[in-house]
Amino acid sequence: MRYDAVIVGGGAAGLLCAGFAARRGLSVLVAEGRERPARKILVTGKGRCNLTNNCPPDEVMKNVMSNPKFLYSALSRFSPADTMALFEGLGVPLKTERGNRVFPVSDSARDVADALVRFAREGGARIVQAKVSEILLEDGAAAGVRSQDGREFRGRSVVLAAGGMSYPGTGSDGSGFRLAAGAGHTIVEPRGSLVPILCAEDCCGRMAGLSLKNVTLTLWERGKKKPLFQELGEMLFTHSGVSGPLVLSASAWMRKPAGEYRLAIDLKPGLTPEQLDARLLRDLEDAPNRDLGNILGSLLPRVLILPLLEAAQVPPDRKAHHLTREERSRLAGLVKAFPLTPTALGPVEEAVVTAGGVKVSQVDPGTMASRLVPGLYFAGEVLDIDARTGGFNLQLAFSTGYAAAMGLPGPENGEVKV
Repeated sequence: MRYDAVIVGGGAAGLLCAGFAARRGLSVLVAEGRERPARKILVTGKGRCNLTNNCPPDEVMKNVMSNPKFLYSALSRFSPADTMALFEGLGVPLKTERGNRVFPVSDSARDVADALVRFAREGGARIVQAKVSEILLEDGAAAGVRSQDGREFRGRSVVLAAGGMSYPGTGSDGSGFRLAAGAGHTIVEPRGSLVPILCAEDCCGRMAGLSLKNVTLTLWERGKKKPLFQELGEMLFTHSGVSGPLVLSASAWMRKPAGEYRLAIDLKPGLTPEQLDARLLRDLEDAPNRDLGNILGSLLPRVLILPLLEAAQVPPDRKAHHLTREERSRLAGLVKAFPLTPTALGPVEEAVVTAGGVKVSQVDPGTMASRLVPGLYFAGEVLDIDARTGGFNLQLAFSTGYAAAMGLPGPENGEVKV
């Protein structure tokens, strides 16, 4: 059988593309390497799936880190409002939380994954388990795909929606980049985005597992006074550095080698420097004969006290009444700006999304069609697009998947909405 479209990848972009293309009257086959499609969706948002952000397309573009202008047309045609309407229509009630993040009311990513699979299948798309190893080309045009076990699936068009390199266990293993390169496309070097940050300080390992809430993380490029990133939220220490929501968000801004940046944590953002100094003075005066290591326990997590005192060059057994004004000032300064020295970003396999991918200048932004290979289209993370946390990356997958579905040639080329 020769299909109108063969879609490589049964993730967010591929399944949405399949559902809309099938509803246009096209015969569609989805080749997914894993036994179950939409595996990566199950691990997004800590299993809750932050599927979009309840904001206008222009706001989404402000949160895109790579090639936002390329996405203008796709986001205009399939916006966050369209995403929300689609899933509500598929029987997945939604809610909007802090930062306009949109989640299913059930807090279950499985509901989102199941809805996408249902959307594709009920539209008439066929989903088969097949690990694609090659895009078939005839006279320079895409004519189908070949799987690792030798099967061939012929198609008038091929949509490459195989994801990036993050969470390789879900099938997002970088194969899409190899397929695109094999068809003649340039691949911007893939790297992790929204990823843990490795730090030089050995105290991170000693504090591994410590979770900080309601702290402010600030990222600067070295030599610059204006922060690249500054946000209040949660983070945690790991054996090799820091991770958590704040850190993942900050990492998206690190486009140069990690050594070009510096980090600082405001451990008490609710206190001004003057209020913090008054608080320290009060605690010291209330227990003049106690060790500082014990007194600071009412202000900071206990595991953080020794690293803080070491950084301030104050012995932990120093009695409160022996602390000098200069030492108190150093302590207060570190509470408001505990420094960390990035050395590297975590590996791409640990990233939430992949930055880099198919060079967008080689892709038509209106249809996601290749400018180099007739009949070849792209959607989702395989493209050189990525965004900050908050549901924006899944929205890019949906918007580009929709653009590809509408761009495919077929028996009818009208716009389809659900």
